[in-house]
Amino acid sequence: MKTYEMHKKDAPKKLKFAVITISDSKYLNFCRKENIEDKSGETIISKLREKQHEVVFYTVVPDQPEMICGIIEYVIDRFSPDVIVTTGGTGVSYYDVTIETLKNLFDKEIDGFGELFRKLSFEQIGTSALLSRATAGVYCGVVIFSLPGSPQAVEMGIKIILEEAPHIAKHAREGYANL
Repeated sequence: MKTYEMHKKDAPKKLKFAVITISDSKYLNFCRKENIEDKSGETIISKLREKQHEVVFYTVVPDQPEMICGIIEYVIDRFSPDVIVTTGGTGVSYYDVTIETLKNLFDKEIDGFGELFRKLSFEQIGTSALLSRATAGVYCGVVIFSLPGSPQAVEMGIKIILEEAPHIAKHAREGYANL
């Protein structure tokens, strides 16, 4: 058995996930208690539950660094997730601040996630994939994946996450527990 196969075999089968949608417009509707359509967030939650993972938290926040950092700190302190998945705020407009905010938080970046995501995106959508700024990292022993807000991107990204999150979470936890 290869080393990575042994690590995956020993990884937990069920994880605790938090899901955070980052969108100014959805946040306004969320605050007004209006019916919001969050296909991307709903897709993530549905796919996680299909694989028997526990979703311990879900919310919508605006594209504001202090709100993004605040909710991540709150979720980690209050719900102790193994993994946080964010969707949205990854574009190249002035208001898209998710990636910069998360990269400032990360203790470790997982560069390969974004690279693989862009490779698979390229196979689907061609050179427009270069606009994707999907990323992942570890903060306080919790794995954080950041996906674009489009439902198609979420469908593809969640497949990668479901395959690798247990393995990554196992290592993130072990390293953090030793501090």
